[in-house]
Amino acid sequence: MASVTTRAPAETEHDTSDNDRAIVGDGTPEAAWQGWARLSALPEVEPAELVPFGARAVVVAPHPDDEVLGTGGLLARLSQLSRSILIVAVTDGTASHPDSHGWPAERLAKERPQETRDALQRLHLRQVQVVRLGLQDGGARQFEPVLAERLSQLLQPGDVVFTTWRNDGHPDHEAAGRAVHEAAGALELPCVEVPLWTWHWASPDDTRVPWSRARRIVLDEATHARKLRAVQAFRSQIEPDAAMGRTPVLPDHVLARLTRPFEVVLI
Repeated sequence: MASVTTRAPAETEHDTSDNDRAIVGDGTPEAAWQGWARLSALPEVEPAELVPFGARAVVVAPHPDDEVLGTGGLLARLSQLSRSILIVAVTDGTASHPDSHGWPAERLAKERPQETRDALQRLHLRQVQVVRLGLQDGGARQFEPVLAERLSQLLQPGDVVFTTWRNDGHPDHEAAGRAVHEAAGALELPCVEVPLWTWHWASPDDTRVPWSRARRIVLDEATHARKLRAVQAFRSQIEPDAAMGRTPVLPDHVLARLTRPFEVVLI
């Protein structure tokens, strides 16, 4: 999940302005979300209901860590249910540290995929396959049609496809969401969207978010602990960039919104 401060033009499921989902500053504090009664009252959905017996879960992650931050607990539960899992890594996350001497793109291209492998092991996943597409990080406009084409080749009957929400605020996340909807829609496959940066720019009762579609996946204590441990595998994102004197890409206040004992999806 790369940090951004710019917005791509909106091409989303409802009309929005170009800047109404800008990712700037610290965003909405987790305390504000926890104080919102509707969040804890969102209807619950069970992993076995989302991905029925015989179906395969396909998670399309724009950047290394998106699959764990958004659906790490769900993936762990699905693995316990013996569901097959395919993770499609769209980019290798090489744009997370622009102009950094400590984390040049060449190093990130090696380290970030390895971080994902470590994280998936910490989730104790079985029957998981990872396909890395190696598309350009930050290249939403360029990779969107390519991703849709590649997905049309990877998806198969019985898949349930998960990806970042088309209105998530990050251009790569939104492009991935649109590409998945195109490919999954053509094959009449269900698509489940995951808000990630939404928790940053949105606020409780925000009318830009389709709360009527939102469902909670409650994580038991052991599953939540696995997710927390898996997140720690993404060292490049959660540790300061000492060479440049920069704070982490994913500081604690961002992680707090993404490591709750439940995950939220839009169905």
